[in-house]
Order: sequence, then C-alpha cells, then structure tokens
Amino acid sequence: MKKVLTAGLLAACVLLAQPKIKSKKEAEAWQAIMSAQGPDAQIAAVEGLLTMFADTELKPYALQIAMEAAQQKNDTEKAVIYAERSLEADPKSYSAMLTIARITAAGTKEFDFDKEEKLKKVDKLANDAIEVLKTAPKPNPQLPDEQWAGVKKDLTSQAYEALGIGAMVRKKYDDAITHFKGAIDNAAGPEGSQTPKVRMAMAMNFAGKYDDALAVLNPLLEDQKLDPAIRKFAAQEKVKASMAKMKK
Repeated sequence: MKKVLTAGLLAACVLLAQPKIKSKKEAEAWQAIMSAQGPDAQIAAVEGLLTMFADTELKPYALQIAMEAAQQKNDTEKAVIYAERSLEADPKSYSAMLTIARITAAGTKEFDFDKEEKLKKVDKLANDAIEVLKTAPKPNPQLPDEQWAGVKKDLTSQAYEALGIGAMVRKKYDDAITHFKGAIDNAAGPEGSQTPKVRMAMAMNFAGKYDDALAVLNPLLEDQKLDPAIRKFAAQEKVKASMAKMKK
C-alpha cells in the first residue's frame, strides 16, 4: 500500500499551518512523535500527545502519523480507525479519505450484508478526495510545483483505483474499466500504472472483452521492469483471456 504522506512532510505541514503549541510539555510530546522509531513507538507517542492534550491543534497531523504507522504494520483495522479520527479533525484530509476508501474497497466482499453501505462510502470518499486534490495546497512550500503535481496525480490515481475495485465487487465491469483507466491516466509514472492495468484487464475479462484485455496485458508483460508479483497476476489474466478466446 502506498504511503500518502511521510512524517517529514507532515512535519512540514505543521510548519506551514503554524498551529499554536500551548506549552513546553506539548512541544515535547510532539517532538516525541517526530523522534519515535518504528510504527509501534509512533502510535504510542501519538496516543501520549492526545491523552495529555485532547484539544491540541496538532491533532490532525498526529492522527495522520498514527494512520501511516498502522498501515506500515498492515493493521488495516487500526489504520481505518485513525483515518476516521483524522477526517473528523480535518474534513479535507485527502490522505484519510484515500486510506478509508482503499482499505474498505479491498475488504468488501460480494456477499457482505452491508456491501452497498461500504461501497457507497468508498464512492463518496474517493470522489471527495479527487475534488479536494484539485486545489490542495503543497504540504511543503519548498516542494517543487512539478513534484507536487506528480504527487497529486498519483493520489488521484489511487482514488480511481478504489472506485474501480468497488465497481468490480458490484460486478459493474464497464464502470470498473472506466475507473481503472482513470487510475492509469493519472499515474505519475509507469510503475504506478502497473496494478491498475492488470485490474482493468481483469475487468475486461469478466466483461468478455478478451481482445481488449490482451491488448493491455501483452505490452505490460514485455516490460522487463515489471514487478514480479504483478507479472504473475498479469500472466494469469492473459491465460484466462487466451483460453476464453479459444472457447468462443
């Protein structure tokens, strides 16, 4: 899973926003978060700050750090909890929106009793993130415009991918293809487009568009730099498309 913001960028966000730190102890608690080594230590430091200073203006930034730390541990349940708390503290937190949307989309199954409720949340948060990112300010004023534009494109790509996964669960394959194409078009570089391409090919296979799937997969599999795990996934989809064509 991609990281949305590093602790360093979050620290820059704090400097840019200039939240008021009300005491030396509060400053020390924030510094403890910044100097914590490893996700468990970061989460503990965040909880320490929020326990001592429940109304701290640093709350949105601290919660995002805890959210990222939980993702590093692959603790998706805790990551969503921190993301939801982060979104309460900052309703325009696109990183929290994307975290909830991606994790919820990936964890929703066809026969979940609350499938549609979950997927509506995915749709809302992913689309909200896309809108917020259009005008989102740089988290660090020293970040070059071109680099920030690339970051926003990649984050937008992640939002479209979440929408595509949700459409797959609904078995709306044409919608999924459209969303995955949005993810591909917005990826800032070739590496970011690899997974959406395979997902789009999978949707094409389900939709019976086997030639379209092969047109996506063949050039992807020719890429010598293709991630091995993605290559395996792509090869499986190519076999499915080829065999389905033979049976037609």
